[in-house]
Amino acid sequence: MNTIKIGLIGLGTVGTGVLQMVMNNQDKVSNITGQNLSVKTIVVHDVNKPRNVDTGDITVTDDLNAIIDDPEIKIVVEVMGGVHPAKEIIFKLLNAKKHVVTANKDLIASAGEELAAIARENHCDLMYEASVAGGIPILRTIVNSFSADNIIEVKGIVNGTTNYILTQMQQHHWKYEDALKKAQELGFAESDPTNDVAGIDAAYKMIILSQFSFGTHITMDDMAVEGIQNIQLSDVKQAAAFGYTIKLLGIARRINDGVFAEVGPVLVPLDHPLATINNENNAVMVTGQAVGDTLFYGPGAGGLPTANSVLSDIVSVTKNIVLKTTGNSFNNFQAEVSSAAASEVVYPYYLALKMPDVPGEMLKVTKIMTDIKASFSQIIQTKNPDQTARVVIITHNMSKEQLAQLTERLRQTQTIELLAAYKVMDKG
Repeated sequence: MNTIKIGLIGLGTVGTGVLQMVMNNQDKVSNITGQNLSVKTIVVHDVNKPRNVDTGDITVTDDLNAIIDDPEIKIVVEVMGGVHPAKEIIFKLLNAKKHVVTANKDLIASAGEELAAIARENHCDLMYEASVAGGIPILRTIVNSFSADNIIEVKGIVNGTTNYILTQMQQHHWKYEDALKKAQELGFAESDPTNDVAGIDAAYKMIILSQFSFGTHITMDDMAVEGIQNIQLSDVKQAAAFGYTIKLLGIARRINDGVFAEVGPVLVPLDHPLATINNENNAVMVTGQAVGDTLFYGPGAGGLPTANSVLSDIVSVTKNIVLKTTGNSFNNFQAEVSSAAASEVVYPYYLALKMPDVPGEMLKVTKIMTDIKASFSQIIQTKNPDQTARVVIITHNMSKEQLAQLTERLRQTQTIELLAAYKVMDKG
């Protein structure tokens, strides 16, 4: 039985998990592929850093050329993270005829097409299942199981940090700041959590999911991205009273001939499957024209769950090496799809307003809604201690174009402040 030699770049949480799984799952992998797998060289930033994994006879070095110049190493796993220098490193690896497996969502979302082109030129595989939703095998499922179906929508909870925070706010009535602090203590959130809580991480994943689902390449500039930093506990409680929980969702939908993609807080009905996804877990719901709604649930991060997706990519590359079928793109689906018009993107909305508690203010809101041809479904008004009123509204369906008009008209009143505007998932 032949041995496929592997290079590993990065030995953090995910890298350690990959090393452990390659060592521990050798028998099953060999049975499936007919090949042995062996990690030969690991490149790290600091070779003297203490590590909690036994590297045995594996070469640990800070010299990338130890992998690039080694003809025995056929597959390289990049789990160092970040766009730079990871992009430049993967370029060098592909040009050195190395097959690459990565978990780097930021890089794939921003430079995936460029890297895929280099991989094709060199007849190399570039796999990145672990870049979206950690241990959930969602990308390969879309490629293989939805290849004959038209995907209408893909949406989900694709960031564990924000889901953990919102779960604590929902279940324990913690304020955002307290829930974030606990997430940091448990290692679910970084010391600088901006990438997660501002929705950036989720947006990168939705870019990749949109490519696989609709064959189109959207960018961050094409998406509205809103995080959870401004969600108030009062909104979480009010949403619950209405029969909803607030989740940070990534949504990508085909609307007529266009695609709409967005990340932001959404009121999800309490009986909807996505409302039951709590703490650091992720879930992706794919809606196909033929199959309808399908839900994929599991851990969205963590060393071993993510390493499992990495190892599945390694196994796929190994099979391709044996069959001499390397060099095909992970995702071959390409389509010319424009962005959906704002007038076509329609949802009910949850609006939280602050206004002076005096006669005539609510009439202003009613007139604006009438002028933009929008209407209320539910309204609740409470009095604040400072002689202002807090008004919470759930609208009937209105377009993003109408929402933009409403936002501008409210701003022009100079007395009414729009505190929140969140999409509402229809209870159906």
